[in-house]
Amino acid sequence: MPAQHTPNLEALTRAGVRALMDPELRASWGILIAFTQRTGGRSSAPYSSLNLASHVGDDASSVDDNRSTLLEALDIEPLRSRLTMAEQVHGLRTREVAGASAGMGAFARLGEAPPLPETDALITAEPDTPLLLCFADCVPVIIVAIRPVRAVAVVHAGWKGALGRLPASAAVLLARRAGCEPSDLVAYVGPRIGPCHYPVGEDLRSLFVSQFPNAADTIAPPRDRLDLGAVVSQTLSEVGLPRDSVFVADICTAENTDSYFSFRAEGVTGRHGALAAVLGWGR
Repeated sequence: MPAQHTPNLEALTRAGVRALMDPELRASWGILIAFTQRTGGRSSAPYSSLNLASHVGDDASSVDDNRSTLLEALDIEPLRSRLTMAEQVHGLRTREVAGASAGMGAFARLGEAPPLPETDALITAEPDTPLLLCFADCVPVIIVAIRPVRAVAVVHAGWKGALGRLPASAAVLLARRAGCEPSDLVAYVGPRIGPCHYPVGEDLRSLFVSQFPNAADTIAPPRDRLDLGAVVSQTLSEVGLPRDSVFVADICTAENTDSYFSFRAEGVTGRHGALAAVLGWGR
């Protein structure tokens, strides 16, 4: 079964919030995806301004306002209480969001339901349940199943997740949940630190070369650099996603700190997000 959609990302601004989105995916299939930038929120430096993470030292009320602002800009503000987030730990766990887990981590303020523990990839087929993970150099990946069941996955992949093939394993689980093959999926690899700003030690570089010998020149360019985006693309290809079904944004977060947060470039800073949702057909 063909994927029936060619993935694409466009930079769109709505109510001051700027994000990379695929408007045709929403128009044709009722699936919303967004890779946010850092502008349009209310957080102060060093978190200015659309920081979406509650664990970096920012004021909780600012974080909650930023999340609401994002959902309003995406025209899904009524889903605010169903926003679902995870405690990202650079691990390899994927969780499906369904039933009572919807809305975990939605609010940063004390006393609310915490994010799903020790999780770096989320999957859902439940309508009107936005998934949101946060980033500041690691690789954000959104994977989409269109049919027979609409479903989405959002994945956080640092070097450990990339080496452990977390995006690929999430793709396999998503395909199983949607009743399709991985070759039917489409995927988006969002802004992340590029090899231009990601020097690594020889031990780590050699580890990647040994795990991906057929793509060593691509994923570990000459000298002391590592291309995590290329690693993720390679692993998605390994499980069956066609090359033309994977859109890779050519944006380095460390080189574009006016638009994106970068831990490598800034140290104490905020987090931008990758969001995906299967929308009810009335939305």
